[in-house]
Amino acid sequence: MIAPKRYEPGDPLRTRITDMLGIAYPIVQGGMMWVGTAQLAAAVSNGGGFGIITALTQPTPEALWDEIGKCRTLTDRPFGVNLTMLPSINPPPYDRYLDTIVRAKVAAIETAGKVPPEFIAIAKAAGLKVIHKCVSLRHALSAQKHGADAISIDGFECAGHPGDDDVGGMVLIPAAARRLSVPIIASGGIGDGRGMAAALALGADGVNMGTRFCATREAPIHDNIKQALVSASERDTRLIFRTMHNTARVLRNAISEEVVAAEAKGCQFEDIRHLVAGQRGREALVAGDPNGGVIAAGQVVGLIDDVPTCAELIERMVNECRERLRHVTASFN
Repeated sequence: MIAPKRYEPGDPLRTRITDMLGIAYPIVQGGMMWVGTAQLAAAVSNGGGFGIITALTQPTPEALWDEIGKCRTLTDRPFGVNLTMLPSINPPPYDRYLDTIVRAKVAAIETAGKVPPEFIAIAKAAGLKVIHKCVSLRHALSAQKHGADAISIDGFECAGHPGDDDVGGMVLIPAAARRLSVPIIASGGIGDGRGMAAALALGADGVNMGTRFCATREAPIHDNIKQALVSASERDTRLIFRTMHNTARVLRNAISEEVVAAEAKGCQFEDIRHLVAGQRGREALVAGDPNGGVIAAGQVVGLIDDVPTCAELIERMVNECRERLRHVTASFN
């Protein structure tokens, strides 16, 4: 477990995010469906970062309460909970999940999707910090207007849903830094200290990583999936649902190739529902079948070549980030 951090004057790794969340390093674990459990969140927090439990991975608000309690037995460090709200035929009881998060008094809630402004107000009134995750500057500005304390902004390289603007982090991060007054967390395509140093140089106050934390020992997925991430190159992701205006970036495998081929011929969602069902993807993660379902993964897979513990990964990133920042500074002196 990383000891509480005492910063030297001018330390570039002390940022508005470390101060806001009470963490040693400005590294946040993404809230990932089926992966963001107490086990992973606690490991990230114990390593000096900020772990996040994914609310909807838990089948009920009561199960989420228990998962938060479990996390507190594994770490005494700050952690948060992600609540993603997406259009659904049978939407989960979002208000009850929110109530559970608020009653549990976690350090922060990471919201994503179409979050009603009143949800942000409720969380803030209870003393929680609100980090809103989005994929465009216009949505970031809207979230800031409605009271978000920080913005986690996803570049096109990210896993999951990158939106349809197709703007990469090299443009999106500085664009956000120019327009937002709240702290910014850079997300998408970051998996090592070089990327972290670049994000800070572009104006971010911290980084968010999802895919990279999947390839750690504590991630609750099968080792075969972790090795598939290690073996993949930066070219081994696919964009699905493009024709349905709900783009998702996933690992290149038999299922994603079949979906892309079906879309190229012109298909409806019902034609591919059996391929992309969430439960099928979850079973693939547990059973260890890299071709068993859709597996979210970002282009950062091209930078993953081992499966360390979360603490080892964070320490390595921090050291490499400091080295790169010193190198750049020295080269201009």
